[in-house]
Parts: sequence; C-alpha cells; structure tokens
Amino acid sequence: MSLEIIPEWMVNFEDEDVTFIKKFLRASGSLKEMARQYGVTYPTVRLRLDKLIQKIQISEDTANEPYIALIKRLAVSEKVDFDTAKILIAEYKKLGVRA
Repeated sequence: MSLEIIPEWMVNFEDEDVTFIKKFLRASGSLKEMARQYGVTYPTVRLRLDKLIQKIQISEDTANEPYIALIKRLAVSEKVDFDTAKILIAEYKKLGVRA
C-alpha cells in the first residue's frame, strides 16, 4: 500500500500491528485462533487488540487535540506510564490551550 492511500487511522501502526491485523482478519476475528497462532493466552491477544483499538481512537483525536493525542500515543506505546499521562493531560486541559 502506498503512503498516499494509507488511512489516517493506520498512520501510527507499526509493521507488527499491520501483521497482527492481517492475521486477525485471516482468523475471521477469532481471538482464540489468534492465541493459538501466537502461542499465548486469550487475554494476551485481547490486550494486544485493545491497544490497537486505542491507537485508532487516538488517531481520531489528533486533529482536535494533537498534544493530548501525543501523550496518549506515548502511554499506549508504554514510553510514558499511564498515571503520568493522566497528569499531563489534566494539567494541559487546566491551561485551556487550544491548537
């Protein structure tokens, strides 16, 4: 897929995210089958899927609040812990700053 036609919600996906989505579709959305393929537990696959869903939701927030979207991306990718992300977002909202 060329860069010009990648949907906005996929821009922040890593190669491994795209591979996961492809396998998920081939497994007809079966998390049980995904767990078998990856050799992990169902909850582990569910967590991975939840992180991808979060990435999609974050991409939808980017246009309105790019700073908040950045903090959320950092939290989802575990570069910033969740509590710190919540504090940064809360303080940013107190300032009433708009992009």
